[in-house]
Amino acid sequence: MGTFKAIRIDKAEKGTTAALTEFDDADLMDGDVTVAVEWSTVNYKDGLAVTGKAPVVRRFPMIAGVDFAGTVIASSHPLWKAGDKVVSNGWGLGETHLGAYAEKVRVKGDWLVRLPDGLTTREAMAIGTAGYTAMLSVLALEKQGLTPKNGAIVVTGAAGGVGSVAIALLSKLGFHVIASTGRTSEEQYLRSLGAAEILDRNELSGPAKPLAKELWAGGVDSVGSTTLANLLSMTKYGGAVAACGLAAGMDLPSSVAPFILRGVCLLGIDSVMCPIEKRKLAWSRLATDLDRGKLAEITQEISLSDVIATAPDILRGQVRGRLVVKIM
Repeated sequence: MGTFKAIRIDKAEKGTTAALTEFDDADLMDGDVTVAVEWSTVNYKDGLAVTGKAPVVRRFPMIAGVDFAGTVIASSHPLWKAGDKVVSNGWGLGETHLGAYAEKVRVKGDWLVRLPDGLTTREAMAIGTAGYTAMLSVLALEKQGLTPKNGAIVVTGAAGGVGSVAIALLSKLGFHVIASTGRTSEEQYLRSLGAAEILDRNELSGPAKPLAKELWAGGVDSVGSTTLANLLSMTKYGGAVAACGLAAGMDLPSSVAPFILRGVCLLGIDSVMCPIEKRKLAWSRLATDLDRGKLAEITQEISLSDVIATAPDILRGQVRGRLVVKIM
């Protein structure tokens, strides 16, 4: 037994504290697979957990980090053996189960997905929860029957992690992608990913009408609140919107009009407890459908020691694309 580096969250008199420290192997939680973590990411939820801005962490002490990629070092699970390359996200990691900002993690083998052929562990975390959520959103829109022939797709929060990957995926599939962002300075970046149009987020931020002019076939929304309400009100008959985030709030100041008068579908996307077969499909599609050059373009690398200082930036919307965290 020994110790390993980890970002530990502790309960404080007011809120929580976060520190990079040594964690004891003996304090790892139950699980049948132990993984040497090579890469993680900084997601919006990680920003909330590390800063304590929302009660994401529900067990103390906690190791933050909701996703990881690495190599199995010990396993009693029938599907996994030492040396296997794996990816995991959700399942309470960084919330109720010790998470990924650590050199070592112990989890249930049923929470793991085999790293797809052709992907490195770094690339897997450049995709991370955000990119995997974007892929789940695209799969949901496809299941609903949307194709490029139906019309444009709006991606909100376009310069963020989910938005960046969603644009790259949808444009490669042939969709006319409209990127909604409050950072108009990122227009060149968004167009390089495949966005055909840039929409100022203010166009979607005012009070939503029950029904507005039909402008697009659907959307991928990571913002929520008034933005989602406006997006729905402007969706064409028979369209669909995949809702996967709530950066602007959990409320939905809308009406039933888009649903019962235009047959619009609101598709809820859950990445945390998503069934394993759907996870496997999403990662398989990411390995084949996501342009690696574009993935490299949207990715920045930081060290584990940089995470605490970087966490507030993602909450302020100051992070473009994806942040990968080098653990080992």
